[in-house]
Amino acid sequence: MSEKDTIEVLIATKKHLNYVTKINDTIQHASEERGTGIARRSDEYIVAKINEGKAVIALDGENFAGFCYIESWGHNRYVANSGLIVASLYRGRGLAKRIKKEAFKLSRTLFPNARIFGLTTGLPVMKINSELGYRPVTFSELTDDQDFWKGCQSCVNYDILMRTGRTKCLCTAMIFDPKWEQKEKKIEKKEGKIITMKKWLTRDHGAGYASPLKTKLKLFKRQ
Repeated sequence: MSEKDTIEVLIATKKHLNYVTKINDTIQHASEERGTGIARRSDEYIVAKINEGKAVIALDGENFAGFCYIESWGHNRYVANSGLIVASLYRGRGLAKRIKKEAFKLSRTLFPNARIFGLTTGLPVMKINSELGYRPVTFSELTDDQDFWKGCQSCVNYDILMRTGRTKCLCTAMIFDPKWEQKEKKIEKKEGKIITMKKWLTRDHGAGYASPLKTKLKLFKRQ
């Protein structure tokens, strides 16, 4: 079994509440390392997310390896996968990608019609988001829910956000909109019907049957 296979990524439950302080300490440490803003939440907030079934945790046996939680805003029209963190010992193994994918899957299950968005300064997270279907957007396309923006107050870059009237910061904003996927499916369905119709028009239906498209082609050639 590989090192990666020993790490389990799953939806956090009440039995994982003993990891809450470790989770927040890891978030705080990562924020200090990067010198960028990963907003630390209270232990009570993380407990609530776990109890609500809105968190994903990664464990290597009994050892904490990573975490991410889900927040909803604007009457559940917007959803964010927040606090994505991997313990230093487990970095470089693709674990962040596994956690992010599981959180994204859980978000779509709990809030199927919501726009899923994120703010990040990290290139690896941006790459993962792109693979999941996120697109870069301006801050104006994010939720206007005041409670969301209050969560940025603990970020070291909060003053930049305020000075720019909440229009930009050091973070990159990215969004996944389920409507994009629905639109693509409609286009694929339409194109599939066109291909099917073309095949029907040009196929051999047996003796005595003249294909409409072939008949038109013959008339065109005669002209």
